[in-house]
Amino acid sequence: MVQPSNREQAQRRIDQIRDFQQELGILQSEGVLEISSEAQNSVAQHHSRLIDEFSNRFDTDSSMTEKKLSWGMRILTFLGGVALCASVFFFFYRIWGLISTEMQIGVLMTAPLLALAGMKFAARREKTLYYATLAGLLAFVCFVMNLNILGAIFNITPSPKAFLVWGLMALLVAYHMGLRLVLLGGLLCILGYLSATVGTFWGFYWLSFGERPENFIIAGALMTALPLIFKHREYYNFPWFYHLIGLLSIFISLLILSHCGSCSYSLMDSDTLETIYQVVGFVCATTVIWIGIRSHYTGVTNIGATFFTIFLYTKFFDWWWDLMPKYLFFFIISVISLGLLAAFKQLRSRLKEVTP
Repeated sequence: MVQPSNREQAQRRIDQIRDFQQELGILQSEGVLEISSEAQNSVAQHHSRLIDEFSNRFDTDSSMTEKKLSWGMRILTFLGGVALCASVFFFFYRIWGLISTEMQIGVLMTAPLLALAGMKFAARREKTLYYATLAGLLAFVCFVMNLNILGAIFNITPSPKAFLVWGLMALLVAYHMGLRLVLLGGLLCILGYLSATVGTFWGFYWLSFGERPENFIIAGALMTALPLIFKHREYYNFPWFYHLIGLLSIFISLLILSHCGSCSYSLMDSDTLETIYQVVGFVCATTVIWIGIRSHYTGVTNIGATFFTIFLYTKFFDWWWDLMPKYLFFFIISVISLGLLAAFKQLRSRLKEVTP
């Protein structure tokens, strides 16, 4: 038996055990499968030992109630981390002018190290890593403040490479400890670095990279492709965050360009560009839905379907809002929605026939 190496893998195995037990009970109640009581007891005892072992070793969730509580604790961890980082920032902002430059540098150098030490200490004492996540987020924010303030103290020219350094630091911590919130912060920094790099390639000052949505389309495409290049065998849920950040970056940028052609690098007519990006948005959303279904990525499919709907309804608004009474507009929208529902239902039925 292959033993899980982290909590995520152990939790995934427990979820598989629960699904197996439920399906086995259904098959037995329907008379499809008969298992001797000895074999059934042997399997149940094996599963019980596994669940107890994983619970003792990784503090996994053994029931749906525990999983729901864990989700609440994750939300509290995020809110607590944000509040703690804000508290540290405003505390130092208040006292910064009252301490000497040497002490400022000392604080900047030691704060991330102390937070990392606290993260390691918390990880040894708590298997669920909630407190370690708080300390990891604090270390990340302290590191960001470190480079920012040191750059201001020594009058260093701002550079997009700061995003890369911040992102790599967060990714190292996230992959070392398995911290998803820290991974999210690191991916946002990497996205900023990629977007700024694309902007400088086209001759723009890097701080203006947010003025051209195409920068985020290219960066988002690279972000989405990274999990296909670097396989995640240990942290199986990490690729979802790459897909989330990358696809949101692509679709939000396409949505902006479909209504603001003047924001593009291209010198083409604004109305023509908006039409082109509207078509590109529909094509990309459809492609993402297809890839998500083929690859069994439910989250990717949902993102594609959501933005396909947004692109469609914004187009309806452009076409009909000023041309018809509001009650007729919403009635047509409801009829089209029912038509799309029937079409997706038919597509789902065909996929069931194709999928083994």
